[in-house]
Amino acid sequence: MNLKFAMPLAICCAATVGCQKHATADPEVEYKVDRFADIEVIRYTVPGFDSLSLDQKKLIYYLNEAAIAGRDIIWDQNCKYNLPIRAMLEAVYTNFDGDKSSDNYKAFETYLKQVEFANGIHHHYSMDKFTPLFSREWLAEAVNELPAESKPENFEELAEVIFNPEVMAKRVNQADGVDLIATSACNLYGGGITQQEVEAYYNKLKDPKDETPISYGLNSKLVKLEDGTIVEEVYKVDGVYGKQIEKICELLAKASEYAESPAQKSYIDKLIEFYRTGSLKAFDEYSIQWVEDTADSVDFINGFIESYGDPLGMTGQYESIVNFKNEKASHRTELISENAQWFEDRSPVDPRFRKPEVKGVSAKVITAAILAGDAYPATPIGINLPNANWIRAAHGSKSVTLENITEAYDIAAHGNGFAEEFVIDEPTRQLMDDYGFITDNLHTDLHECLGHGSGRLLPGVDPDALKAHGSTLEEARADLFALYYLADPKLVELGLVDNADAYKAEYYKYMLNGLMTQLVRIEPSKDLEEAHMRNRQLIAKWVFEKGQPDNVVELVKQDGKTFVKINDYEALRGLFGQLLAEVQRIKSEGDYEAGRQLVENYAVKVDRQIHDEVMARYNALDIAPYKGFVNPVYTPVTDKNGEITDIKVSYTEDFLPQVLRYSKDYSF
Repeated sequence: MNLKFAMPLAICCAATVGCQKHATADPEVEYKVDRFADIEVIRYTVPGFDSLSLDQKKLIYYLNEAAIAGRDIIWDQNCKYNLPIRAMLEAVYTNFDGDKSSDNYKAFETYLKQVEFANGIHHHYSMDKFTPLFSREWLAEAVNELPAESKPENFEELAEVIFNPEVMAKRVNQADGVDLIATSACNLYGGGITQQEVEAYYNKLKDPKDETPISYGLNSKLVKLEDGTIVEEVYKVDGVYGKQIEKICELLAKASEYAESPAQKSYIDKLIEFYRTGSLKAFDEYSIQWVEDTADSVDFINGFIESYGDPLGMTGQYESIVNFKNEKASHRTELISENAQWFEDRSPVDPRFRKPEVKGVSAKVITAAILAGDAYPATPIGINLPNANWIRAAHGSKSVTLENITEAYDIAAHGNGFAEEFVIDEPTRQLMDDYGFITDNLHTDLHECLGHGSGRLLPGVDPDALKAHGSTLEEARADLFALYYLADPKLVELGLVDNADAYKAEYYKYMLNGLMTQLVRIEPSKDLEEAHMRNRQLIAKWVFEKGQPDNVVELVKQDGKTFVKINDYEALRGLFGQLLAEVQRIKSEGDYEAGRQLVENYAVKVDRQIHDEVMARYNALDIAPYKGFVNPVYTPVTDKNGEITDIKVSYTEDFLPQVLRYSKDYSF
């Protein structure tokens, strides 16, 4: 699973080597858009768009429209009740003419925003179902006042899903020892089907000797018929999500007319073929063509990509990001990718698990033009694709860092008081202020460009052997690779940093986040569920424990508050390398039991005392733990014949107006 999400509570900005120290805000743009519950919605800009050619703008415009056209897919994938509940809530909001100052209405508005942000009734990160703070009776009365055509026929059923905490309680359950499908509310499998049946179904299809295995289950839904037969319902034009996919194909075809090269046109057309046929072999062919095209400036992902939303890590959720290359900032990623073999050859893992020849590693810094599907409103800051291991080994991978997104994070977080509250002393704060922005971006670059692309499976090892723990361990592997090499003198030699101690800024931030501050995203008494959070705690707690005999890292008290203190940065790097070697061994050998123990022992359980303290200190700062984005609005300018002469970008649309417009204009 090859995405890197922003760590919460960003202290320093994201900027590139050689650029200004902090991100520069556009004085005409209001970056902070909305704040509700535990969410802050912010705005990103698209610098450089106006300088693109007209054909590039048209290409981006149609790719953007195709991206948003699949919006309802992710809603339905997240839970089968999401779309009817959304329609009901939006109808109440747009038709309500009662007392908008009442507690019930204010709570309803907050709930609506939470649901819109999460693409459904479950929190986008914790996966827990939202608890409405308005009454069932109030909602029933508001629905009763709706026009007849807007009233749901099954209100009581929808209300039961919303208000009963026992119904559809967890979107993705990762608890050990239970049927993960039966206990997950996601709509990726049919009713009555069990985890054992799903695993047995796909195990029969897999050939361990196949050197080019397709990603079974990526674009389909397993359902059980009345006679007990299990069949696949495929996501394609004449199948599941057919109306949405037909619209996506129509818009991709328009985009294809403005492709920057024959190669780009070819893989856009191949993606259309995949959507029309549902053939995973066509998707692999598209992925190969896509990854081999490194010349074009405009790029995109669109499809059933990541499987974090599947408790078994198989079915891809709809996602799209459209972007174009940031030429200046891409210098650092090009340096990294050019030296990929150097890093692979010196990795601290067993040589049996290294790639003897690293192929096709390309990396760039991009400017995101639109976020959609599972990448909206919350989005990754780095991407490495494709996910198929055999394609990565034979054809390489593409890695990107979304720099206009990280810059928006920094602008919104500037001066929030976090560093003063949680970083142990002024010298460490100064180190992070001086080098945090460089090392944070380099961490993303190394994670995506080299981390996910490093290592290899031994012959015959099933890529899905780690099952439900695969996502956590893959993210840990990529993070550890990045952390290990951040401290390598090679980065100074390449001119990516100008101080051999710069890596310490990211080491401190990572340990602080993994041991303490990411816990602000967890409700009291809850354990860690989300793969990226599990990954960070696994790494931080493992190295903390293994380093105790030498006091490498400790938790100390100052004025009654707990702080992370790193006593030996060099030894900490060594521990990162040891853990990387073990996680790579687990993946290369498909050692499920060892992987399960690592996750269960280090990644899941929360220190309740630390959690309580972090929450109290964090709440005093009044910072939202989660951030997401509204998209820019792209408006075609046409001449008297209806021909597009330009595409204008605006940054004025607010959160609820945007999602309500999407529901109106992009539901098919």
